[in-house]
Amino acid sequence: MSKINKIEIDSDNPIWTKRDFERALHFPKGATLEEATASLRKARGKQLAPKKVAISIRLEPEIVAHFKKDGAGWQKRMEAVLAKVVGK
Repeated sequence: MSKINKIEIDSDNPIWTKRDFERALHFPKGATLEEATASLRKARGKQLAPKKVAISIRLEPEIVAHFKKDGAGWQKRMEAVLAKVVGK
């Protein structure tokens, strides 16, 4: 992490650019946080058969950094490597 203007910068939470602000969704005037987020959620249908299993795993920081260095989608890239190992 680096510091810019005494503000700590986190690589997982980068500073917004002008384009980010232009693309952002704004709260309806006078709406509460709950009302605004509820209006943005999309309803999902019932999952017919579980496709994936949620797990918790502890990894060395260097391993996680290797996959995160290329940005979004790092979990899918990690899954692809594991799939090769098991012959899938």
